[in-house]
Amino acid sequence: MTESGRPAKSFVMVKGVHPAQLDEAVLQKQCSIQFGRASGPGGQHRNKTETAAMMVHEPTGISAAASERRQQSVNRAKALRRLRMKLARNVRRPVHGNQFKPSELWVSRRQGTKLPVNVGHWDYAALLAEALDVIVARKYDVAGAAGVLGVTMSQLTKLVRNDKASFAVVNEGRVSRGLPALRK
Repeated sequence: MTESGRPAKSFVMVKGVHPAQLDEAVLQKQCSIQFGRASGPGGQHRNKTETAAMMVHEPTGISAAASERRQQSVNRAKALRRLRMKLARNVRRPVHGNQFKPSELWVSRRQGTKLPVNVGHWDYAALLAEALDVIVARKYDVAGAAGVLGVTMSQLTKLVRNDKASFAVVNEGRVSRGLPALRK
């Protein structure tokens, strides 16, 4: 239980490659997609054509949608990005917290003990998923997870802090285990 009396976050568990780390084409094959009409501003084109996109990752049941643009292809891409981020936050792989070997992507992006990554970059969700897998496996010991991943605690905290929902999940997990919340 957390401080607020709510149960600690439960995750969807998967084995193998994390879905947020899959190639775009492979991830889309695991998803169902529906298009519909969007309401709101945008004119006649938006209200009469099916530009809104809703994607559901079938193995996990996690979904994401986008309808703010007037082009179906743009909304589809936005829905896929949102789905990747939701998968990174809500899906965990069972990993060993002490003997974890970082992925090739993680190693290629790491520069010494730093991990320069922009939130808008295509691989942010994959890196976030990997970081969260290790943090959760280490029972929210962020410093220990940083050591396993070969980066500083401040770099790992920065990676997680860039996604407010993930940062909240990590802090909720820390508080539920009697650890202090990470600073914003």
